[in-house]
Amino acid sequence: MSKRNLALIGATIVSIIYGVTFTIAKDVMPKYIDAYGFILLRAGGSMLLFWLVWFLMSLFNKNENEKIALNDFPRIIASAFFGVAFNMLTFFKGLSLTSPISAAVIMVTTPMIVLVLSAIIMKERMQKRKVFGIILGLIGTAFLILYGKSIGSATNASLGNFLVLVNAISYGFYLIIVKKLMHKYNAFTFVKWIYLFGFLMVLPFGWSQFATVDWAIVPTDIYWKIGFVVVISTFLTYLLNLLSMKELKPTTVAVFIYLQPLFATVFAISLGKDELSLVKIGSAILVFSGVYLVTMKKS
Repeated sequence: MSKRNLALIGATIVSIIYGVTFTIAKDVMPKYIDAYGFILLRAGGSMLLFWLVWFLMSLFNKNENEKIALNDFPRIIASAFFGVAFNMLTFFKGLSLTSPISAAVIMVTTPMIVLVLSAIIMKERMQKRKVFGIILGLIGTAFLILYGKSIGSATNASLGNFLVLVNAISYGFYLIIVKKLMHKYNAFTFVKWIYLFGFLMVLPFGWSQFATVDWAIVPTDIYWKIGFVVVISTFLTYLLNLLSMKELKPTTVAVFIYLQPLFATVFAISLGKDELSLVKIGSAILVFSGVYLVTMKKS
């Protein structure tokens, strides 16, 4: 199997994990832990995992001890801000105010943002096929949100949706900024620094909420869900995304966000919180067609 196909599979797995995460994270907050406290837990747990894996790898492979040039640290700090701190703070706060499927669908603005940013910053050509694919995916997800039954509670949907949109713009910047680091260093060399700086950035926002959690009343299944978000939804997905971005353009990686509302809906249906309809099936076809057009290689 080619590296490109493996990268495409990795990006699909990330979309499935994120689609599931919308509902799982919503079960945890704000009932057991508020959004910013949860982010501190997520960023801190992932930071420890990245540093631990890097340390273990460096023991067995001396090549893992590559040094980062000082002039690359501003890019790493910017990646930490847009890819961890600002990204997570706006997303989790937004998700705590809106419904999982709404949040998942709003995330599909990211490919549009990345396509425009790539054209401006990286001078990437706006191919008609890609633009058409993105429009198809956007139509599919618009139908999904307009006619799809939302799951979960939405206490302030308009503010929540706006914050998720801001998060999508932030993630778009991250995908562009981190690309140069990908070609220069091993993933573990810089991602551990991204999470260290990201953790320090969210610490002032999340500490007070984290400190007030009464862990004695948190049910066992919620502990498992917190573990899933930290280990699978953060640590594993960041690794898979970085590996995918070695082979794929930021616009291609970003378009996989279109699959998230689809998987979020499938997961919701499997839990009996949503139901299947012709509109959702039609939306799914449009979304997959859009992803295919964007990821298809030129002959």
